[in-house]
Amino acid sequence: MQGEASGRGGPTAAIEARLLVIASPYYADVTQALREGVEAVAQAHGTSLEHVEVPGALEIPQALLSYAQAARFTSPTREPTPDTLDGVVVLGCVIRGETSHYDIVCNETNHFMMQTAMAHEIPLGNAVLTVDTHAQAMARAQGGAAGKGGDAARACLRLIEINRALQAEAKGRAAR
Repeated sequence: MQGEASGRGGPTAAIEARLLVIASPYYADVTQALREGVEAVAQAHGTSLEHVEVPGALEIPQALLSYAQAARFTSPTREPTPDTLDGVVVLGCVIRGETSHYDIVCNETNHFMMQTAMAHEIPLGNAVLTVDTHAQAMARAQGGAAGKGGDAARACLRLIEINRALQAEAKGRAAR
């Protein structure tokens, strides 16, 4: 594959892509700061966004699976359409409380997001923050493109870039 990823693991250049942003606004200020980071990276790379909100972090994997089952994501075996999505960025925050609920929410959310992304070959950027305090969440979420929302968007775009390069290589080998 050509090129190296730019700083912080992002794509090597502008990338025409359409991303789904699944956001849990349970901590609305944190999610808004994460969203600002995603939007800054998307604008910088010429990427469009589609948004959906879910009540909490545990609902993120369910929404992702619904979109995957509706065949909304690109695939080597499916022709893209105007509403086809190339990847997903997930946004939310889970703050540790006094019970084990925190561990369940963190583990199950991440497990089922990754399971769905892997099974359906969906590039996924994860900005579901798992922290001890609200202050820690805001410190990670703020900063626009330099915050964790921006990091997740760059990660997703880089995965899309890698997938496209591998698909192009496979087509090149098949044409020979």
